[in-house]
Amino acid sequence: MSGTASSPAADPASRYPRPHDRPLAGEPHPDWLIHPRLYACECAGTALLMVFGVATNILLGAAGSPVGRVLAAHPALQVALQGLFFGVGGTLAALSPFGRVSGGHVSPSVTLAFTLMGRLAWRDMLGYVVAQLAGAVLGTGLVALAGLTWPRWAAWARVTHFSATLPSDLVPLSWAFAGEICTTALLIGSLLFTGGTARLRWMTPLVAGPLFFLLNPFEAWLSGDSTNLARSLGPALFSGQWRGFWIYGVAPFAGAALMVALVRLGVLGAIELREARVAHFGHHGRAPYLLPWRRRGTPTP
Repeated sequence: MSGTASSPAADPASRYPRPHDRPLAGEPHPDWLIHPRLYACECAGTALLMVFGVATNILLGAAGSPVGRVLAAHPALQVALQGLFFGVGGTLAALSPFGRVSGGHVSPSVTLAFTLMGRLAWRDMLGYVVAQLAGAVLGTGLVALAGLTWPRWAAWARVTHFSATLPSDLVPLSWAFAGEICTTALLIGSLLFTGGTARLRWMTPLVAGPLFFLLNPFEAWLSGDSTNLARSLGPALFSGQWRGFWIYGVAPFAGAALMVALVRLGVLGAIELREARVAHFGHHGRAPYLLPWRRRGTPTP
């Protein structure tokens, strides 16, 4: 008799606490309609995004920092790099152990898109959004906490408003609103297209960095190039910069919904989205253990 089928590594129960539950394929088991473990990992992943994104953006943008002084003579490159590094923060979150469990959305816009595509239940969407907002506050708070031991860092963080997203006061707010809709739609379209195309699926967690690198020089001055309510909430809370904040609570969701509608109309071609994941690990909608684990004994079906 072959030992492959009965080996612990081949047994789904050795990798998943609930092997018959597929919340990230839009098929939660009736006995488990909410998934706190997923929400906790999404909170941690969003905190990771914010720590990396806010910290690097402070270093790149503060006039007093060594990097900021060099880049001040090249403002277009400066804001492009800020977009790149915030996007890389999303990549790190998606590929982290937390992202492996929750899918690494780290953005209510991405979660809404997956939900509208039928790959996440609405009750789970609400859990994810609350977790993302909490994670953004936690991550930005950790960046602020570093200022208690390093006063110079605290000064750099204050002068850059913790990398807050703010609409330009040179144009009507409607311009910033429209810009956020467009940039969010481009982000969601890129994620859905690569994630729903088998030969491009490996690219999905890598999309955000290059995309924001290209978009930031055009959009950052207009709206801050947020695309993510959670990303805007943390810095706003710690900097006290709330001007036009309603834009980030409405426009990214509108942009995500618009792109999903276009996808469903076939504008991006045939897309087969398998899971509500930014990075795909072959879990087929299941949620694995956070740490390597093998269940002992015979699993309960």
